[in-house]
Amino acid sequence: MHKIIQPENWLAPRGYSNGIEARGRQIYVGGQIGWNAQCQFDSDDLVAQIRQALDNCVAVVATAGGEPAHIVRMTWYLKDKKEYVARLKEIGRAYREVMGSHYPVMSAVQVADLVEDRAQVEIEVTAVIPD
Repeated sequence: MHKIIQPENWLAPRGYSNGIEARGRQIYVGGQIGWNAQCQFDSDDLVAQIRQALDNCVAVVATAGGEPAHIVRMTWYLKDKKEYVARLKEIGRAYREVMGSHYPVMSAVQVADLVEDRAQVEIEVTAVIPD
């Protein structure tokens, strides 16, 4: 379905891939934040919001007929890099509960703010669903 691209002499990444080759229908998911389907926050906790944002991304992909394994790219926008780094184990656990052991190419950046004041994270994804 997808082929991981890893330069031969590079150390293997943990929690993401350096590259992925994919063919099929491309699904672009706009930035998802940690609120529920009614656009309400159930928590102000970073890990809870990450899990909800991932659930939201997967729900959009599923609506197009895909699953987490079809996600090939993620970009995470975080308000607080230090909290993100300090809570990586918890974040990893939440990630695996939603995504399993599938690790697409990823970027994570700290931003000055997000449009929704209570949002701690925003995640956008690209999925490729085989034809």
